[in-house]
Amino acid sequence: MEKLLQQIVFIKEMDKLKYILRKTKLLNSDRCENDAEHSWHLAVMTIVLAEHSNKPIDVLKVLKMVLIHDIVEIDAGDTFIYDSVKNHVNTDEEMLAAQRIFGLLPSEQAQEFISIWKEFEDCETDEAKFARSMDRLEPLLQNTSNNGGTWVEFNVPYEKVYEKKKVIANGSESIWKYAEQLINESVEKGILKKTFEIFLGKNCHHHPPSS
Repeated sequence: MEKLLQQIVFIKEMDKLKYILRKTKLLNSDRCENDAEHSWHLAVMTIVLAEHSNKPIDVLKVLKMVLIHDIVEIDAGDTFIYDSVKNHVNTDEEMLAAQRIFGLLPSEQAQEFISIWKEFEDCETDEAKFARSMDRLEPLLQNTSNNGGTWVEFNVPYEKVYEKKKVIANGSESIWKYAEQLINESVEKGILKKTFEIFLGKNCHHHPPSS
């Protein structure tokens, strides 16, 4: 009974994930996605797209990764991937969050979850690479459905988007080929701009030609 009660405490703590809002909006929507919705979506994507992985993968392990990868944000908060101030990397703050939150579980489960979370963050195994591919693909689908979404809202240039998204290829070359096509189409549509275009746009806005 003690083990069950520990697990119930953890399950109740997970409810807080529903309150952590991400910068990206739902597809074809102006409502921000929360972390729980994001994690659920990645899990379904994993089941549907697993066949496109570059290497054979343990799908259950990937599911565990995508479902728990953002749990640390209950304590650490969401870090926008294109944030120019705070790096979107595994921080000491996130490690403390992982130890506290997963530490609510019975010790054996706690260690397993921390290990899976670290594996996702390190992104070295085939499972972690595919999980990361899912994590980078979902907001790409969202932004392309929302006329640029956060790219437009935060003036994110094509070069930075391409740099962050190209890791999709590490998990799936075929999915990256599709994602790259979406990025290029976004440039053609004018919803994703290259650095010099953003620079020119800002200059025109702040220094209009004299009449």
